[in-house]
Amino acid sequence: MDQFVVNIIHRPELSPEYAERALGKGANVQDESLQIFLFQQECAHKYGLKTTIQITYASLFSQEIVDLAKEHNRIYGDEIGLSLLGLPCKQFKAKYQTEDFCIWMFDDDTKRAIVDDVFGLFYEKFGFYPQSTGSYFLDAYTINYIKQKYPSVKCAVATCWEEGPKAFHTCNNSWYTFMDGGPWNPWIPSKVNSHCPASSSDDDSGIVAIPHLSRDLMACFDGNGSNFGTHPQNVLRGMIYYDDNGSMEYPYLYNLVDQYRHLGKYNDGYSYNMMFVGPGWLNKRGRWEAPYELLAKSYDDGMKYYGKLKSQGKLVDMTMAEFADFYREKHPDYNRAECALWKDILYGSNKQYFWYADPYRRCCLDFNQGGAMIDLRPYVARIEQKTGIGSQNVYDASYPYLIQINYRAGFFTHYAGAGTIKSCKVSYRGEETDLCLLRTLAKYEKVDGGVQITTNPVTVTLAGKDITIQSIFTFEEGSGKLTTERKLLTDMCGEEVTFTEYFTGGFGTTEYQADMTNITLGVDQQRMQFSYHGRKITSQGKVAFVTIPEVCTTVQMGGDADTLQVEEGIAFSPVYHIRLTKSLTEGGVKTWLNLLKAN
Repeated sequence: MDQFVVNIIHRPELSPEYAERALGKGANVQDESLQIFLFQQECAHKYGLKTTIQITYASLFSQEIVDLAKEHNRIYGDEIGLSLLGLPCKQFKAKYQTEDFCIWMFDDDTKRAIVDDVFGLFYEKFGFYPQSTGSYFLDAYTINYIKQKYPSVKCAVATCWEEGPKAFHTCNNSWYTFMDGGPWNPWIPSKVNSHCPASSSDDDSGIVAIPHLSRDLMACFDGNGSNFGTHPQNVLRGMIYYDDNGSMEYPYLYNLVDQYRHLGKYNDGYSYNMMFVGPGWLNKRGRWEAPYELLAKSYDDGMKYYGKLKSQGKLVDMTMAEFADFYREKHPDYNRAECALWKDILYGSNKQYFWYADPYRRCCLDFNQGGAMIDLRPYVARIEQKTGIGSQNVYDASYPYLIQINYRAGFFTHYAGAGTIKSCKVSYRGEETDLCLLRTLAKYEKVDGGVQITTNPVTVTLAGKDITIQSIFTFEEGSGKLTTERKLLTDMCGEEVTFTEYFTGGFGTTEYQADMTNITLGVDQQRMQFSYHGRKITSQGKVAFVTIPEVCTTVQMGGDADTLQVEEGIAFSPVYHIRLTKSLTEGGVKTWLNLLKAN
């Protein structure tokens, strides 16, 4: 039976950042924040939903909130967890002499001190240590320390999906918290890098991680994620609702929840969603050009929809700790992938993305571009990425990409060939086109040892002849290997068609490419060091490769090919290219892409 699991998470805050900035400081903010927290709890409980109460540091100084949490735990079965958000209260600022409030941005000594301080005060107030914790982002160092010192913790909010340069730009270049490149769905974090799903029990950090928000996996990737989530106030901020004769409605919110329910089709019947809204989003003066009445109504309506699904037997509400146990039971194999064949529910187009994540990579295929790969993160590299003061990544906690079309363009670029993407070119009688130019749709299938995605056939017209092609992508679980098959479905009457499977890549976490001179390119034993001269190596070898020390990754390509080629970019176009070319009159061509850790 399919299981749609929902986590409802509320955090009481006595110093909510958003409300303080909007209303000014004072007792009225604290009183209002408490009332909003009670309103949120009431919304959940009246629709038969239990919650996880993530107590903040500031709230631990309030006996009223401590007593409320105990009461709701006793009456409704709500879990009492501990949030590492909500740190910047007067006690915290006086003790640590800082205006910083993001746990992952502190130096290691301060991270440990804060964790011990907050967990110690929690124990003092409740007489036990929590089973769940969280923040916008939790780095591997902090997770490992928490699990070592406080082994009761089994679940944590650990990242906010795709909060990178797009969020930075949307916030007028002022939101210095870069953290994209992680999973969109729950995962077991690696001990080395919390973005990466663990590859084995030795790599297992000991917790189950959940995202800070469940977001639209297309609209969020393409644009500002802060407008597209199952957080009703996000939907209001994105102005994705309408006024029909004075009645405010938001069908997109319900469609987004249903889209997450649909993911059970691709994940052995299991799907997940979460709702995590701090009280600052519901303050009495309104937010995002929406009055408080609409903010409150949207929140209540969101809970009502979850309650309706539960009453129909279509939803299971769990606390964070309960979910951690459930997730481990459903994921006994570390190699099992999380998959999402995602469609456009915002604009009503036929656009489709396929998202795939396992311990070896996270990637996205765009069927509006013929199945081109538009995002690729090499989880296999297990990049040891320190964050916080004293490290080289004070604020940038994003996991590096090899392909990212929003930061490093894709097929459609101002300067031809400059964008990162993986696709295929088709040529016949001197004319050539790219499958990126052909829109298609795809279907998902679970196969032995992995996952297979098959596109609808597409037709290209070259030299007056219609040539029909179908693409099949097979993701091998337990390795970083992806096999791509291009089937030629047209009778060519003995004439040749040439396929060029190519990978154009870069690396980094923002739009700006770091120095590439440490990169090595090669085919079999022939190799060269990147020097921005546009040089090529072309051979009839077996394996073309690029090794990138900065992200500890080797990209390999091989398969059915007449020639293999690697090419270095120039300074104006800082990318690298791998190309596999095959000419044929019938049948098809199979190539593979593999990611390996490079020390």
